[in-house]
Amino acid sequence: MELLPKEIACLIPALYSQDGKNEDVVKVYVRLFTPDSDWSWYITEYDPCERLCYGLVDGFEAELGYFSLDELESVTGPLGLPVERDLYFTKTTLLKVRKERIL
Repeated sequence: MELLPKEIACLIPALYSQDGKNEDVVKVYVRLFTPDSDWSWYITEYDPCERLCYGLVDGFEAELGYFSLDELESVTGPLGLPVERDLYFTKTTLLKVRKERIL
């Protein structure tokens, strides 16, 4: 599975373009996840040249940070399953993602 097809990547704002905005304004465009663990990556910004994303990383704890698509394409979960894109995820705010994570 292609984690970030061009038709989706072109919709995601550039890195630093949402810097300083409130979480109720910042949009999350894509959710990536490992189907055999509890890790998820929520993309809010993207640099197509570096294939570098910024967003919420939800693993041992939830924190905002940078992550590489190249690295995510090379890792697998504990059962050997690769990272996938959530095909049913719809664009939402970062605040809503954080609230849903707590529930």
